[in-house]
Parts: sequence; structure tokens; C-alpha cells
Amino acid sequence: MPRLFLLDGMALVYRAHFAFIQNPIRNSKGINTSALYGFINTLLTILEKEKPSHLGVAWDTSAPTPRHVKFPAYKAQRDEMPEELAAAIPNVKRLCQAFHLPLLEIDGYEADDLIGTLAKRAEAQGFETYMVTPDKDFAQLLSDRTFMWKPGKKGAEHEVIGVPQLMEIWGVPEPHQIIDLLGLMGDSVDNIPGVPGIGPKTAQKLIADYGSVENLLANLASLKGKQKENLETYAEQALLSKDLATIIIDAPIEVTWADLALTSRDDDAVKALFTEFEFRTLTKRLFGDSGNAASADSTPPEAGEQTTTAPVFSHLKTIAEVPHTYHLADTPDKQAELFAQLAKQERFCFDIETTSLDRFEAKLLGVAFSWNAHEGWYLPYSDPLLPALRTALSSPVEKIGHNLKYDLSVLHRYGIEVAGPIFDSMLAHGLAFPDQRHNMDYVSETMLGYTPVKLREIASAIPSPEASEDLFAFAETKKASKNLDIAAIPLATLAEYAAEDADVTWQIAEKLRPLLDGQQHVFRDIECPLSPVLVRMEMEGIAVDRNALSEIGVQLQQRIDELSLSIATLAGRPFNLNSPKQLGEILFNELGLADKAKKTKTGQFKTDESTLASLAGKHPIIDEILEYREATKLKGTYLDALPGHIVPKTGRIHTQFHQLVAATGRLASTDPNLQNIPIRSALGRQIRKAFVPREGCTLLSCDYSQIELRVMAGLANDVSMIEAFRENRDIHTATAAKVWGISETEVTREQRSGAKMVNFGIIYGISAFGLSQRLGIPRGEAGEIIDNYFKQYPAIKEFMDRTITEARDCGYVETLSGRRRYFPDLTSANQTIRGNAERAAINTPIQGTAADMIKLAMIRIDALLRETPHQTKMLLQVHDELVFDLALGEQEELVPKILHAMETALPLPGEVPILVEHGTGPNWLAAH
Repeated sequence: MPRLFLLDGMALVYRAHFAFIQNPIRNSKGINTSALYGFINTLLTILEKEKPSHLGVAWDTSAPTPRHVKFPAYKAQRDEMPEELAAAIPNVKRLCQAFHLPLLEIDGYEADDLIGTLAKRAEAQGFETYMVTPDKDFAQLLSDRTFMWKPGKKGAEHEVIGVPQLMEIWGVPEPHQIIDLLGLMGDSVDNIPGVPGIGPKTAQKLIADYGSVENLLANLASLKGKQKENLETYAEQALLSKDLATIIIDAPIEVTWADLALTSRDDDAVKALFTEFEFRTLTKRLFGDSGNAASADSTPPEAGEQTTTAPVFSHLKTIAEVPHTYHLADTPDKQAELFAQLAKQERFCFDIETTSLDRFEAKLLGVAFSWNAHEGWYLPYSDPLLPALRTALSSPVEKIGHNLKYDLSVLHRYGIEVAGPIFDSMLAHGLAFPDQRHNMDYVSETMLGYTPVKLREIASAIPSPEASEDLFAFAETKKASKNLDIAAIPLATLAEYAAEDADVTWQIAEKLRPLLDGQQHVFRDIECPLSPVLVRMEMEGIAVDRNALSEIGVQLQQRIDELSLSIATLAGRPFNLNSPKQLGEILFNELGLADKAKKTKTGQFKTDESTLASLAGKHPIIDEILEYREATKLKGTYLDALPGHIVPKTGRIHTQFHQLVAATGRLASTDPNLQNIPIRSALGRQIRKAFVPREGCTLLSCDYSQIELRVMAGLANDVSMIEAFRENRDIHTATAAKVWGISETEVTREQRSGAKMVNFGIIYGISAFGLSQRLGIPRGEAGEIIDNYFKQYPAIKEFMDRTITEARDCGYVETLSGRRRYFPDLTSANQTIRGNAERAAINTPIQGTAADMIKLAMIRIDALLRETPHQTKMLLQVHDELVFDLALGEQEELVPKILHAMETALPLPGEVPILVEHGTGPNWLAAH
């Protein structure tokens, strides 16, 4: 029987990259080779032990899929791919090509869909198929001839899963019922919503009773209570979730069994790749000692290979192995002792336990404290304890915690304002180890060699099945019902779990203090003081006019419909606009818009945004397709989704700000993401009309003007550019005049536009090719513009060269405030990887300094608004802009003070003037 192995390429490289994240494998040039090394080991295990007859590697592409069209939030919560992993993927594909393995990818389809399609075809042809992936979704494809081949963890043996294991692992007897399970309980990894309140155990029981989501919804009369109410309310969401979780099995992949048949590898190519990445052990494994002969003298030992196969700590300890003393303050005497002890401390750690991670629904269960390693206290919360708790947390001593912003948000609702300097160990770890994960369990394991108790582990200690289910769902999906009953968790179990968290965080903080190196100022004076400011902004929220959203949505849908008809007319026939395959056929086969149209490796025409933008002006259909894509994205991402983000208790939207997402230090925003509402497009600007002030206020927008250019001028100490800013001349006109050698009065609109593109492009390392693409001019002309730019602003070029040289020497770059970002790829032998690192190294001090500036301004403005009671509130930070509810009676007093705080927050070298533009209005668009 032929044996087909289908590898989920993206899942495997992610798994390999993060398997070594605490101690990455790097070669002598500093390149992170973890993903490549891990993928190779999995591949060789399959080739050596499983003896496949056919093999292919499936990949996702960046193109949207039908799932994104149906549900724009699909996978939207995922963090951006780490740069080092993104750089590794092309090398993994090179490896596959050296082994003569076909790369399977089609725009509009995920790797899951390609594997599903081929698995079903193979099943019909009598193959025995193994889907190589850690992803549970593939269980829906299992059959008597189709299996999951799940790589082992930490050196453990791999696991083969078939239909007989379904019941044991997932609690359902039939593969297709995996989709029903996911439809009910959702999938946090892919952001599939499911039905609130239904976790794995409940979903399994409902599917066991009713067989499918559809049958369950048809029989809701047999249910009762909250479960029935939720299913009635979220019936459409359950069906949508099931649809999103369903793997497509008829993807248009044109590959034959002959294409997938395993053939001999290209030994020379494999050896060359192993030599490039210094995999001497792997070379010996495949080729014996002779394989290393040519490079034995020139290639150093495989970097990190001997140490990264095992964790930093040979054994991760647990609470059962470490002596500890945890106190439960459940009597008046013990509570008095706890508060007396707290009053004596110069600093202490605290951690709250709640019923939910929803800041507005979470009920406070208790607070854990620690001020010595291996010792902690747990205080069950009750209302009479509020005054004592408020006194303890408002004392002017250092408060330590991990991800304190959440704790501060919940305590804010209880009227507790945590005072004193704070030490957030998550923020400290983010500065010390910016490329690692920062959750407490991970940090504990890598810094202490200790694994804390998982919340899911204490679910089994709960006698009530329903409460156990609720807690398990809370642990797994970070969501729970609004009222997780404290009585359901044995108090002693909860106390030990909570006290351990505080104890571990205390120990982590002590380990991190000396590791902040030169970043103490950033940590102490920017990041930690900013957290309480962000809490107050988040809890304040911003008002949204539902009617305005609806009206804009109707107008946008009308425009979408108009564009659909117009595009079909221009194409000469109707077609599915959301199908990259059909769109490619229209543009290139039927309209002939490119003589040598680019294709994906599977032969499908590329229709991504950059490809379409390069065709602008060749046919009116291009501009309309781009507008259609923007309109549908805006409608799905914002106009349809924003009403769902309005918190019922406040009637306002409360976005969450994140300090550790962007490597440059810029804040990120989620739930909803207000940073990405386009301001440069007419369609995007309309959305801002729906954001309105509270009664008695107007919206105030304060926006740094051309701040990154001003920062660049200061860091480079470019006299010409600084002079233009001091004289308040239009910097783009001034640049155009210098570059083209004319007076400012002679500068044309096109020349100013080109200069603006260069000014901002230089910050991001724009090339002659990139500039030619954006301006629609020949590459030679674009190169000449860039050359003239550097001749007129030589200090800018010197700054860029100096930044790269210094970063290569010390391994990092710094902002004006001392924030560091590390760049091991600056020494890479790969020109593409090295070039990407150089561009990021130049941009980081500029963008990072601008980020530090607005953060410092926010801290100062928050203090200003709190020094004496003001009705004006700071609401949003969006890149270089701050948005306020400005009380009408406070406008004359506060606006000058706010502008002054922003303009003087972080003085730039060369006394570069900072300009803040501002405006007020009845909505965000009018204010901006």
C-alpha cells in the first residue's frame, strides 16, 4: 500500500522555532536556525523510520481565504510572525527543494485545505495517508486509511492518531463531529468564537446527545436555563464557527501522484545548505564523516546544537518538590497579621484572582501577596476588607506584579488605585528579552527552572462538574461565565495556586532587576508609570454613535455593490471577486494586463495588493478592485464589528493597549484595534465620524506633526533639515527644492509628492526599486533622486551608516531614552536577511524615540489631569495622536498645557522644534 505523508509546513516551523525559544540555535554568524534545524529533524525521522512512498509539504500564503471573508476576525488576534522565523521559512523551503519535495500552496487556501483535499483524494486511491501536524483540527479528516502523525515534544516519541483514539482524546466517536465540537466551544488559536459558556466537556456532552450542531439547534426546546439562552442567542455564531472550522476538501490543487512520489535528494544542494547553516552533526548523520571533510577546518561546531536539545534546566521543579510556606488569611486574626506585615515592607508582590479576564465582568475572588521567596499569603476577598486592602495598595512602596495592567483595571472598578512605584516583571522581561515570550509560566520555567501549577490542573479538584467545566474553559480559552463560584474551588487549593503565583513573580522580579542593564530609565520612568495611565484610558473608553456606524455601513455597502457591478462590467463578465484564482484569470488571461505575470509556485497568478498596485494605471479595473478590497475590509473589520465591542455596562468602546507587541516600543491596540483605522483614505476617515464625545464635552485631537522626520533630523544633527523645521517651512517642499536644485517657489506638486515619499521612505530604508514603484518612474530616475537626497542631507547618510556600524559592533540599537532592540542578523551572510536587519536598525531609533516621546507625554498629561480634579479625560493613543474628551469649560486652561506637555516631553538633539497640531469637534474626524 502506498504511504503518503503530508506535512503542515507552517505549523511545523512554528513548533520548531518556539521549541528552542529559550535557547535558540544560532550559527557563528548569529542567524537563528532553530526552525530549520527542528524541521529537518522531523523530516529525517519520517524519511528514515516511516519509509513514505509519497510526500509533500503544504504552506499557507498571505492571501485572504474564504474564512477571512466570512469572518474578518479569523486569526486576527495572532501576533505578528517573529522576524527570525519569517527569515527562516525561505530556507526551510530551500531544504524541501533540495530533497525534491513539492511545495504545495495556493492563494486563498490554507495548508489545512490542501492537506485535506489530497488526503481525501489519496483515500479514494487506496493510499495510507499521514497528516504531519500538531493541529487538532485535522482530526476531522481521520478515517481507516488517514491518520494524524503528531511530532513528539521535548524529544519524546511521535504519536500516531487514528479513529480509535477519537473518543479517548476528544470525546466524540466520529471524525466529522470534531467540527461540531469546534463550532460549539470555538478555537482560541484561530479566533473562532464558538458559543459563550460552552467548553470542551459541555460540547462533548451536547454532541453525544444530539450528534451535530444543526440537530442541537433544532432541539433547543429540550434544553433550559443559561445554556439554552446562549445557544438561542448565538445559534448563527455556532453555525459560522462550524463552517470556519471545516477543512476544505475540494481545493483546486493541480498536483499528481507522480509529483508527490518520493525521489532521491540533491546531495550537493543538501550539503551546501548544511554547510551554510553549520549543521555538522546533521551532515554526519546523512553523509557520514566524508560529508564534513570539505568543511571540517572552516566550519565551526554546530552552533548551540549540543546544548539546545535539552532545556536550560535539566529538570523543571514543581510545587511538590520545593519547600514553601503559604498562608491562608481566612480569619480576622490572620488578616490583621497580613496587613500588619504588609505595612512593614519596603516592597511587596501582589496578584489578584478573579472570575474572568473580562475587565468589566470579573469579580474579585482574592489577592495573593509575597515579599520573600517561597513564602506567600492568600486573602479571600469580601467587601468588609475593602478599606484595609485600599490602604495597603495605596501605600507609597513598590508594588510588584506580572502583567499588572489587568490587576490595576479590576481594582480600579473596585475603587482601589494602586500607588507607589510599580515593578511589572512582564514589562521588565520584555525589555531584557524582547524576542522571547513573556507569560509568567514561560518566564518562570526559563529563569527559575520552575513550572507553576496550571489553572486547568486544579479544575479536577472541583466536585461540581459544571463548575469544573467552567474553570477548564476559563483556563483554556481565557473566557468563563460571568460568575465563577468561588465556593466551587476548594479554598485551600485556590490559596496555594494564588500564593504560588505571587511567590514566583517575586522571585522573577529579583532575577530581572540586574538584567535591565542600560534600560532602567525606560523601565522605571516610561513603561511602568505608563501602565496605570493606560488603565485609566482603557476604563474610560470612548463613545460611539451606533446610528452613525449604521449609516456609514449602509453607504459603504452601496459603494461595495456599485464596485462589484462596475468591476464585472470592466471584466466583461461576472466572477467571484473574492477568488484569487478567478481574479487572476480575468486580469492576466482575459485582459492581458501583464506580459509576464507573476505566479505562485502552484502556477496560480499572484493577485495580492502589491501586485495589483504595480498595475495601477494600466486598466481602470485595478483601482476599483483595490477600492473594493479596502471597502469590504473596512466594513467587516470595523463597521460590522464595532457595535459588538460596546460594553453594555458603559455603552462605550474600551480598547486594550499593549506595551510589548511592537519591537520599537510603539503601543498596539486590540479588542478593537483602533490603531489600524485608515486616516489617509476617504473610506477610512468616514469611520472616525462615528466616534463622539460624552455630554458636556468636545473631542480634542492632538497630533505630533512629522515627528519621525524631526527625530531623524535631531539624531542625525542635519543642519539643513533642522533649519527648515526651525523656520517652520514645509519640509517636503524644502526637500524637493534641494533635491531638484530649484527654489521652493518653483517646486511642483509632483516634485513635493516625490520628496515626501523620499523623506518618509528613507526612515524605512526605501530602495530605488521601491521608490520607482511608488512614484511610477524608472528605477534609474528613482536612484538619482535618492543620491541627490543624500548629497543635500549628508548627515542623514552618515547617521544611517553610523547606526548600522555601531549596531553590528554591539548587537543592538538604542532610542534617545535608552530603549534597546537587538539585531543578531546584522552579521548574517545572507544579503536579504542582513538588509532587512539594517533597515530595521535604522528605523528603530527613530520610531522608538517617537514612541518614547508620546509615552512620556501621556504620563505628564495624566498627572496634569489628576493634580486637580478635571472633567477632561484622555481616551486614546493612535500612533502620534492623543484623543481627549475635553470638557467645554476647561478648554482655555487645558489645551495650552496639554500641547506644552507634548512638545517638551522629550527634547531632541540640536534643539529641533516639536510641533503638535490640534483640533476639536463633534466627532473624531472633525477634531482631526
